[in-house]
Amino acid sequence: MLKRVLIANRGEIALRVIRACRKLGVHSIAVFSDADAHLPFVREADEAHYLGPSPSADSYLNIARIVQLAQDHEADGIHPGYGFLAENALFAKACEDAGIKFIGPSSAAIDRLGDKRNAKEVAEQAGVPVTPWFKCSGQADSETVKAVQQIGFPVMVKPAAGGGGKGMHRADNLEDLTMMLPKAAREAKASFGDDSLLVEKFLPAPRHIEVQIVADEHGKVLHFFERECSLQRRHQKLLEETPSPSLTPQQRAKICADAVKIARTAGYTNAGTCEFLYDEQAGNWYFCEVNTRLQVEHPVTEQVTGVDLVELQLRVASGEKLELEQEQIKQNGHAIELRINSEDPFFEFMPSLGYIEAFEPPEGDGIRVDAGYHTGDSVTQFYDSLIAKLIVHGKDRKAAIDLALQALARFTVVGVSTTIPFHMSLLCHPDVVKGAFNIHWVEKHMLELTRRERGQEAAVLAALMEYRHLQKVRAAQGKAGEIAFDPWSSSSLPRLR
Repeated sequence: MLKRVLIANRGEIALRVIRACRKLGVHSIAVFSDADAHLPFVREADEAHYLGPSPSADSYLNIARIVQLAQDHEADGIHPGYGFLAENALFAKACEDAGIKFIGPSSAAIDRLGDKRNAKEVAEQAGVPVTPWFKCSGQADSETVKAVQQIGFPVMVKPAAGGGGKGMHRADNLEDLTMMLPKAAREAKASFGDDSLLVEKFLPAPRHIEVQIVADEHGKVLHFFERECSLQRRHQKLLEETPSPSLTPQQRAKICADAVKIARTAGYTNAGTCEFLYDEQAGNWYFCEVNTRLQVEHPVTEQVTGVDLVELQLRVASGEKLELEQEQIKQNGHAIELRINSEDPFFEFMPSLGYIEAFEPPEGDGIRVDAGYHTGDSVTQFYDSLIAKLIVHGKDRKAAIDLALQALARFTVVGVSTTIPFHMSLLCHPDVVKGAFNIHWVEKHMLELTRRERGQEAAVLAALMEYRHLQKVRAAQGKAGEIAFDPWSSSSLPRLR
């Protein structure tokens, strides 16, 4: 087992890795920037060291500084978390060259699968269907025009490196494509240091299905079933759940088997995610890309399977064999994750920065909160807006949705605006309750989901205050029964049921 692990990340994922290390008796080493010196992960680690100034380029993206700190403090492993350098082959190679275990796939595997074009070629080699696509530069030259005419408009322009929706643009005609290619190339260069692009056929209404895999260094590859990630805004996931409400058991088995085939073909090790676009009407799916890291939404898989994925990452990186067999991994109930971001959903999701006066997450059976901030912390402009993840686990999808709504109504954050009210609206929408949505659904319903007038705002606030008061009264009286809050109902007051 690794003995000393440096965590090259921040916030809630750093805390998540610290707790997995503690569980296995591994010494955890946090690194922090100026902006993060006050955050909980710095206090929770066994030791913490100053990384650099607040801008990411001077801290969490500084490969040389991170590797030097790991060497100085005798770390034998580095966990990259997600984001920042998690999918950077140069970082993985720097760790390898320094004799430090990169807790993820090898630099060669990241090179092979981190580039979306190479990943598609691996999928084709594995016999897994992909959407029609081609490589291209940042200009609409004659070869690009010829290739796009073969697959037909509309198309999606994507950076070959990186993810998170950055640099992705739809083109409906040649004029759009001519304008979008140089724009996408500039954005790709700025975000990932690589302006390579690909163009693929745009599917009008697909769902986004991803499969969690873990592979050891002895040839065993396991899948931990799928996650539904179709509720997105500008290619950023808002809600993730498992099992997917759109797959039959037969389809689930097949898409998970496809993910395992891709990992085996690529010689992949450690945790990763194979992403697919699913045409629900036709019943077909197409490989999209591989995320060569742990995903933000990994907790829903953990809740349903009962497996600690970060622990498995540490064990695999230590050279252990996966002891589980595929048939031992089962799906139990239904889990949903909601990303609580410091953004104002009623003002174009503008980042909300500042001092957190109160932070009171909900508690109870089936409720898990992975938070990176506490009361008294500050949200700064330097990093992403995720402050916590709310994860709920119920016996079925309806129970999970009901529990999520109750938990959201009890989740108190004062000082910054959050996406909590947006999530409440989302979960109460009839389409979401029925599971009838695709990756474009949120954008089409955004005005409906964020509709708010001053009178409604006051009523909802009064309802939430009354809801919490009723909860305290019923708890004091020892009465059973749940209180449901539904902002989509004709009355915005809570009701008992």
